Amino acid sequence: MVLELLVGSVETALGVFGALFIVYGAIIAIVQLLEREIRARKRSYHDIRWVFTTRILIGLEFFVAADVLKTILAPTFQDLIVLGSIVAIRTVVSYFLSKEVQELPEERKM
Repeated sequence: MVLELLVGSVETALGVFGALFIVYGAIIAIVQLLEREIRARKRSYHDIRWVFTTRILIGLEFFVAADVLKTILAPTFQDLIVLGSIVAIRTVVSYFLSKEVQELPEERKM
């Protein structure tokens, strides 16, 4: 009972943190876009995309960790299939986002 409560709380915290991290990245990207448009900053769209993409990747990792913990609480066969599907989809999304980040020039990754 205590273990279920602890794991459930950690799972919820990881999910919330992942969502907040993605929202945080979106806010940063929006602010940078507005700065670029209003003040004609030299920040390029690639820089802004890199900042947002890296935040999405980190958020997705927290979501995967939360899903794994959720499955620990109720490991039915159907839950394992759902977890496998979610992890596979998020892994594919993470892979392509990582490829996009790697394609940016090194000076933009700083």
